[in-house]
Amino acid sequence: MSLSPPTESTTTPSKKSFFGHPLGLSTLFLTEMWERFSYYGMKAILLYYMYYQVSRGGLGIDKDTATSLVSIYGAALYMSGIAGGWVADRLIGARRAITWGCVLIMCAHMALAVPNGGQCSLYISMGLLVLGTGLLKPNITKNVGDLYERGDNRRDAGFTLFVMGVQIGSFLAPVVIGDVLTSPDQSNPQGNHFHWGFGAAAVGMAIGLTQYLVRGRRTLEVSGKCVSNPLDPYHRKRIFSSLIGGVVVLAVLISALIATGHFSADGVVNCVSALAIAVPVAYFAIMLRSGKVTVKERSRVRAFIPLFIAMVIFWFVEEQQFSIMARYADQQTDLDAWGFHIDPTLVQTINPVIMLALAPVLAALWTKSHRQPTAPQKFAIGLILTGIGFAVLFLPWVMGGASQLVNPAWPLVSLALIAIGELFVNPVSLSVTTQLAPAAYAAQVVGLNYASDSAAQGLIAQVSKFYSPDSSGPYFGVSGVLVALVGVGLWRYAPRVQRSIGHATHE
Repeated sequence: MSLSPPTESTTTPSKKSFFGHPLGLSTLFLTEMWERFSYYGMKAILLYYMYYQVSRGGLGIDKDTATSLVSIYGAALYMSGIAGGWVADRLIGARRAITWGCVLIMCAHMALAVPNGGQCSLYISMGLLVLGTGLLKPNITKNVGDLYERGDNRRDAGFTLFVMGVQIGSFLAPVVIGDVLTSPDQSNPQGNHFHWGFGAAAVGMAIGLTQYLVRGRRTLEVSGKCVSNPLDPYHRKRIFSSLIGGVVVLAVLISALIATGHFSADGVVNCVSALAIAVPVAYFAIMLRSGKVTVKERSRVRAFIPLFIAMVIFWFVEEQQFSIMARYADQQTDLDAWGFHIDPTLVQTINPVIMLALAPVLAALWTKSHRQPTAPQKFAIGLILTGIGFAVLFLPWVMGGASQLVNPAWPLVSLALIAIGELFVNPVSLSVTTQLAPAAYAAQVVGLNYASDSAAQGLIAQVSKFYSPDSSGPYFGVSGVLVALVGVGLWRYAPRVQRSIGHATHE
């Protein structure tokens, strides 16, 4: 017997709307915008903070280790979305989860903003960000889905507008924080002023939290307040006991590894990489066997699997702009080629600029067109464009060799194609996920959607070990071609995948 969540009022009686969508979308849009400002602002400078020398304000970590750590941090961050969805579904509801997520994220950036905090502050911040993002991301996405009835043709457009909030935040982040990073600081006249950048990220999250609490009461009403599949007191006590026991065992294990000299960054990278793949696989198995999932809902879960795989492949390329492509911009790009110096963090504005320009066009197209591509076809188009975008960087390697700095136009074209590809994958994946999620696992499946990013970053942490300036051409070329070929294959089988989705949502 399945447990259906109580019916919630997800719209307000006001006739006001947000570009033709429920007014609550504006509150969630602004919350996500400021959260992404804080996240991408931090991530724009995180890799450089890790591997720049102490004399330049960094931590002096080895470049390869820093690159893997950034990916593993991202893997843990998005893997936590499953746990955050569970907390909302079983314990506190989506609204509380979002609020606590904002608070933890703000505290995480404050930890990094402390001058001379060193690696201790780095790891504390990473832990808080993993917990905070896990609580916020799946639940704010589920809240967007709750604004629309099943079958509402505005849903894809609504998620496209929601993703625009992501892009506004991610565009402003490197611009503002990159400027703060290079502003004068008498306490560190020769180094980079990373703590000011991290402080700006904390301020951004504080603004997002404040407007969510103030505007949410009016625009969201009771949406997200109910607990869809609450734990009874007995099981709640057992869960908490198990969690405490697990934390104690983990602490003892880590302490033992440290004491025996077997604890290492490579070990952590390998462990989290394995978990990033294993956790989504295990979660699919759990849902497919759960007694709380009906036959109809189980069909939806199966229909979601091929799209989940496609998302992993897409994020494998997209997330490398914060690790491999950040190194490429810093070390292999001629940042003075156009007569002025380009800060390498500004390369990360290309993706949001392209998406902000084109997202309204696609949102309008998906709303008005009755013959738009199916969700699997959109995924296929996105993968093909993304693969081509990555493979583009093979060309300057062939023409100029590994030792020559490339013109900034090359990474610009590459990132532009990847951004266009994201428009066909990311908002559509959010929309499809909220349609296919079983009621008892609603927020958790949205977390599972974000776990595709986690699995991708787990793969990046391993594959990026093969990257070096000398091998950059083959690295980009081979990876890009393989991704594009997967897109071609998905296009060919898109009708079969769409039939599975159609049967799952209409049977």
